[in-house]
Amino acid sequence: MKRVLSGLQPSGQLHIGNYAGAIQQFLRMQRDHEMYIFVASYHALTSSKSASDLRLATRQVAVDYLAFGLDPSHCHLYRQQDVPEVTELAWLLACVCPTSLMEKGVAFKDKVANGLAANIGLYTYPILQAADILSVDPDLVPVGRDQVQNIEIARDLAAKFNRHVDAEIFRLPEYRVREDAAMVPGVDGKKMSKSYGNTIDPFMEEKALRKRIMGITTDSKGVDDAKEPETCTIYQIYAALAGTQDHRTQMLADRYRSPGMGYGHAKQELFELIMDIFGPARAKRAELMAHPTLVDDVLRAGAKAAREKAQVVTAKAREACGL
Repeated sequence: MKRVLSGLQPSGQLHIGNYAGAIQQFLRMQRDHEMYIFVASYHALTSSKSASDLRLATRQVAVDYLAFGLDPSHCHLYRQQDVPEVTELAWLLACVCPTSLMEKGVAFKDKVANGLAANIGLYTYPILQAADILSVDPDLVPVGRDQVQNIEIARDLAAKFNRHVDAEIFRLPEYRVREDAAMVPGVDGKKMSKSYGNTIDPFMEEKALRKRIMGITTDSKGVDDAKEPETCTIYQIYAALAGTQDHRTQMLADRYRSPGMGYGHAKQELFELIMDIFGPARAKRAELMAHPTLVDDVLRAGAKAAREKAQVVTAKAREACGL
C-alpha cells in the first residue's frame, strides 16, 4: 500500500472546484492508499493578517474535508502546526539549500507580482513544503500543475541532504499531477478561485446557492437557439462534477444542441445536480458543526499518526547531522 501526502492552505471556504479536482481524487485513493492530508496553517502565515481568521479557516477546512467524505479510518487528517518536527526538518533542509534554488521559485515571483509582501517566509515556502512532504516519508504526492516545481525542489533538497550526510535519510517521493489540472470555471467563466471571488460553495444555504448558480455568466443565445455545450460555463461545471461520460451529462449535451433549452433550464439542472451530489456532505457538515469534539478527535488522531512518522525521520536526520 503506497503512502500518499497532500496539503491545502486554509485560505478560504472550499468550493466545488476543490472538490472536482483534489478532493474527489482523495476520496477515490483513500480506500487503497495510506493517506496523510494536512491543513497548511504555517504556510498561511505568509499572508495571514488575523489570528482569529486563521484559526477559523484552519478548522473549517478540516470540517469540510470530513464533510466531503474523507474517512478518518482510512486517512490521517491533521493541522501542520501539530507536527512540530516539520519546522525542525525545514531548518535542516535550509542548511543544504543554495539560495539559487529559491531564486528560481516561480510561485514566489508570481505572488509578489500579484501584490503579496516579499517576506522571507514566502521566499522559503518551498523549503517548508519539502519538510512537510519528507516528514512522513511518502511514496506519492498528488499536486496541481502549479506546484510541480515545488515538488521537484523537495526532491532536490532530499537528494542534496542525503549527499551532504552521505546517507539515505530521505526518500525521494514521486509526484502525480492531479486531475484538477483541468480548469473548473467559476460563475464568471474564469478559473474558479477564491482570489477571483467567483466560486460556488456547495454548503451555502439552498436559496443563496440557487441564486449564485442563476448568476453564472452566459452568452446571449435564446431558448430556440442551438448551443455548443463545451464552450458554456454551466455545462463545463456540470461535466466536472458528474463526469463527461455520465449519462446525465450526455443528455444535457444533447439538449444544448437542440432548440428548446434556455440557459435558465441548464442552470436549474446544475443546481439540482449540486444538491444531489452534495446532499450527504451538507448533512454531514451540519452534524460536525453541531458536535465539534468529533473534529477535535480526528485532528488529534491524525497528528499523532503523522508525528509518529515524522519523529522517526527527524531522529535519523538529526543524528546524520551530528545533533
